[in-house]
Amino acid sequence: MTLALDAAAQDLLFREAHTANTFTDEPVTDEQIQAVYDLIKLAPTAFNQSPLRIVLVRSEEARARLVPLMAEGNQPKTAAAPLVAILAADNEFHEELPTLFPAFPQAKDVFFSERPVREQSAAMNAALQAAYFILGIRAAGLAAGPMTGLDFAAVQKEFLDGDHTPLMVVNIGKPGEGASYPRSPRLSFEQAVTTV
Repeated sequence: MTLALDAAAQDLLFREAHTANTFTDEPVTDEQIQAVYDLIKLAPTAFNQSPLRIVLVRSEEARARLVPLMAEGNQPKTAAAPLVAILAADNEFHEELPTLFPAFPQAKDVFFSERPVREQSAAMNAALQAAYFILGIRAAGLAAGPMTGLDFAAVQKEFLDGDHTPLMVVNIGKPGEGASYPRSPRLSFEQAVTTV
């Protein structure tokens, strides 16, 4: 059976795409990121809660604040990437539910009145959206370098607030010289999938 997505698109999104560790100096425009967001915002989350929040680190001043908060091995990559995004989960996403989920606007209070419940749901659904974001970056013909090697508490304090939990930092741009390592092995279908 073949997929509906043509082979070139499959290659762009999955087969030929790799995590990038180096980038060219070609800039990533606001228009490109807007197009990425306008695409990925349509992908599903529970109750359409859409808890992902994105902080684009463009200024040299902001970059200088972020780089020391990255793990040592990630600092040069973050310093050199054309654009860096901090992806975070909004733990107060429920305030938007009356608009985002008009079929059941009471979901805000019925399911998400308690902060621990919101935090768990926000983390899961924002992580799902982070995966969509990486695919959106690839769909724009760019490469993503997602990283979780960072001081999460410090990034939250420096760039977010108590209602937003950082998930990862993503370097974005056109891949540079030696941008990626050879692809690591993956589990086979038989190893990963069970039919019951």
